[in-house]
Amino acid sequence: MTTVGLLYPGHSAEDDYPRIETLLTGVNVPIVHTDIGEDAHRVDALREMGSAERLAAGVEQLRLSGAESVVWACTSGSFVYGWEGAHEQTRALALAAGLPASSTSFAFVHAAREVGATRVAVAATYPEDVTDLFADFLRAAGIEVSATRAGGIVTAAEVATWGREQVLDLLRKADDPRADAVLLPDTALHTVAHLQELEEVAGKPVLTANQVTVWEGLRLAERRGAWSEELGTLFARKD
Repeated sequence: MTTVGLLYPGHSAEDDYPRIETLLTGVNVPIVHTDIGEDAHRVDALREMGSAERLAAGVEQLRLSGAESVVWACTSGSFVYGWEGAHEQTRALALAAGLPASSTSFAFVHAAREVGATRVAVAATYPEDVTDLFADFLRAAGIEVSATRAGGIVTAAEVATWGREQVLDLLRKADDPRADAVLLPDTALHTVAHLQELEEVAGKPVLTANQVTVWEGLRLAERRGAWSEELGTLFARKD
């Protein structure tokens, strides 16, 4: 059994993770909910949500769960610090946890490389200014962003109410024929149940926040053999 510990802000789409557990053999994904503070996709609120103090508060519980790696399961609460700041955030988390650590922002970078995507389209639920910061983060990693779509949603609570049709609509509006993959960066968005359909509609790999978060934790734990046909190209069996 491989145990990937997650620090998840508040309560939105965390039920995606038990769904992933059921689709992967020998994978345990315990979740510790961090204090979200103000629920707002606004830079100052997001930086406070991802502060070292808030993240450190949950690491002892994850250690007790037997976690082999820790991932800060929040994209916006990591990329708002910028490329260097996000690295500092994960270094502080690794020190606090005494475990390999990462965040969903870095998970997207590593997952894009895994599926061979050098140019991506971004389908974000966020306001435009926050979406632009995610695109800047990807560019800092050497990934070209050919198109972005900002949903303009201010709170994670509202994002969590989105269903299949809204997710598919966001994907369609964001996709770009030049892109090698489409990225949906919000961990408050339910996507795991729709991954196969999303990839069928796009005709290319689709990377979503909760999907890449678990994959990143498995990568850190050096468990690269977990696969499921229902979890998209990223989790496809590699013969």
